[in-house]
Amino acid sequence: MKTRILYEDDALLVCFKPVGLAVQSGRVAEPDMVSELKNYLARQFDTNEAQNKPVYLGVVHRLDQPVSGILVFAKNPAAAAKLSGQVAENRMHKTYRAVVCGGGDTIRGEWRELTDFLVKEPGGGARIARPDEAGAKKAQLSYRALDGRDGCILLEIVLRTGRHHQIRVQLSHAGMPILGDYRYGNGESRLLSERIGIRTVQLQAVRLAFIHPATGKEVCFELEDKLAV
Repeated sequence: MKTRILYEDDALLVCFKPVGLAVQSGRVAEPDMVSELKNYLARQFDTNEAQNKPVYLGVVHRLDQPVSGILVFAKNPAAAAKLSGQVAENRMHKTYRAVVCGGGDTIRGEWRELTDFLVKEPGGGARIARPDEAGAKKAQLSYRALDGRDGCILLEIVLRTGRHHQIRVQLSHAGMPILGDYRYGNGESRLLSERIGIRTVQLQAVRLAFIHPATGKEVCFELEDKLAV
């Protein structure tokens, strides 16, 4: 099982998603997190119970297939509804790290804001759009520089909205494409990625905070081994 479980109780599963594994794949025989986790939960039942009780797993939010990091899944419909409500109301707090090319004027430790409008494209990507363009949705994030060397800058990013490919598109548009991101990168970031041997998108969900659907208390999960430069 490629997925790593960080925390589990009767209401939820908090997991680490590795690079390259889809959360939920529509392709036959392609591995994904949902299949792995359902198999894991099914193994917890005894034989008779497993035959009569379908495994429930609620997908609350997602990460792009090339992105790693923390995700929470619901183990019952009531938990799924409460967690999904927090996502819809931007009350689930997500913090990321990214290694980018550019951003030379970024002052270490100083928080900055990006606000754009995004539209999803037919091929599955996204792009910056005009505010009045059909399908355009507001996208906001905050970021600060944590470290930097050899033309790379390590950013900490807090999402204010949850749009498709939001971090990758907004940082690229701001002149700070993520290393290893050949979809939204530019010539400079691709050359730098190749020179230092980076082949995967250097973006990771490192921290997740939300209200526990059963206890009503705030919980926070954070990776120990975080993305660095």
